[in-house]
Amino acid sequence: MNHPDTRSLWVRLFLPFAAGYFLSYLYRTANAVIGPVLARELNLGDNALGLLTSTYFLAFGAAQLPLGMLLDRFGPRRVEAGLLLIAAAGAAVFALSDTLGGLAIGRAMIGLGVSACLMASFKAFAQWFPPERQASLTGWVMASGGLGALAASKPLEMALGFASWQEIAFGLAGATLAVAATLWFAVPDKPVEQGGTGFAAQLAGVKSIFSSAHFWRYAPMGFWFTGGFMAVQGLWASRWMSVLEGMSRADIAVRLTWMSGAMLVGFLFMGFFATGLVRRGIKLDTIYRASMFLAISLLALISFQPSFAGNLLWPILGACFSLSNVSYSLVAQAFPPALSGRANTALNLLVFLGAFGLQWGIGILVDALQTQGWASDAAFRAAFYTLLGGQLLSLLWMVRPGRQV
Repeated sequence: MNHPDTRSLWVRLFLPFAAGYFLSYLYRTANAVIGPVLARELNLGDNALGLLTSTYFLAFGAAQLPLGMLLDRFGPRRVEAGLLLIAAAGAAVFALSDTLGGLAIGRAMIGLGVSACLMASFKAFAQWFPPERQASLTGWVMASGGLGALAASKPLEMALGFASWQEIAFGLAGATLAVAATLWFAVPDKPVEQGGTGFAAQLAGVKSIFSSAHFWRYAPMGFWFTGGFMAVQGLWASRWMSVLEGMSRADIAVRLTWMSGAMLVGFLFMGFFATGLVRRGIKLDTIYRASMFLAISLLALISFQPSFAGNLLWPILGACFSLSNVSYSLVAQAFPPALSGRANTALNLLVFLGAFGLQWGIGILVDALQTQGWASDAAFRAAFYTLLGGQLLSLLWMVRPGRQV
C-alpha cells in the first residue's frame, strides 16, 4: 500500500479532523453565550437551562462505548463523516424549535453527531503516526478545539448583534455538512489492525479496559476535572460571573474569550513541545499532575474570592484544563493500538458523564437551595464547593500510594 507523505497527511487527514473538532467545541460551548438569550426568550430557570445545555453531554457520553467499537472496526473516516450528518440535522432542528423539548432534542442530536470528532482524530493518528508524535498531535487537534471555544465567546456574542440565534444555528448546520463531505471524500483509509473484530471480540476489549487498574487511576479525574471544567465552561462560568460579580453580557464574553485564548495557548504548548519534552525524559504524567494541582487551587481561589483577579484566574484555569487532555494519551499508552479507539472512548465516557451530570446537577442544586431561601450567590458558592470536593477526592485517589503504574 502506498502511504501518503507527511505533508499530504497534514492536508488530507489532520486538517479535516481538526475542522470537525473545531465545530464540536463550538457547539459544546456556544450555550455559554446563547443560553442567556434562550433563557430570556423562553423564560427558563437555571435547572431547565442546565438540562437543555447538558443534553449535548448526555448524548455524547452515551455514544462513547459503541463509538469505540465502531472506530476500531470501520475506521475514523466513515464513522465521523456519517455522524456529522446527524449533527447537521440536529443544528437544523435546534434552529427550527421554539420549545424547550425541541431545543433539547436538537442539542442531543448535535451531541451524538459530534461524539466522534476527537476520538476519531486520535484513532487516525494512532493508525498513521508513530507513538512519539501522539502527544503533539493531540495538542494540535485540541488547539483546533480551542479555536472553536474562542469562536463561541466574543465572536459569537458579536454575531448575535446582527443575526438571530436561529440563523447562526442554520449556518453551523451548513458548515457541518461541508466538513462531513470533506472527511468522506478527502481523508485516506487504512486497513483496520488485526482481524478479530467480531462483536464478542470487541466486547472483550472493552471489558479488558474497564478491568484495568491503569484506566481507573485516571477515570475519576476525567469525571471531576475534565468533565467538571466542561460543565463550568459551557454554562456556569458565565452565570457565576453574572451572579457573583455582576458582570454584563459583553464583559462576560470578553472574559470567556480570554479564557478560551488561554486554552488555545495550552493546546499549542502541547503541540509544539510535548514530543520534545518526552524525548528529554519529562513524563507526561508529571505535566498532568502539576497542571491539575494548579487547576484545583485556582478554582478554590475563584470559589472563595470571586472578585479577586478574575480576569487573570479564569484564563489560567482554562490553560490548565487544556493540559488535562494529556490523560487520553496516558490511558491509551497502556493498551495495544488495536484497542486505542475503545480505550480513549472509555475515558471519554467518564468525562462526558461528568460534564452532563455536573452541568445539570449544578443547576438542580442552585435551584433547590434558592427554594430553601438561600441567596443566589450563596447557592452558586455551595455548588462550586461541591465540585471542588469531588475534584479533591479524585486527585487524592490518583496520587495515593499504590496507584502508580
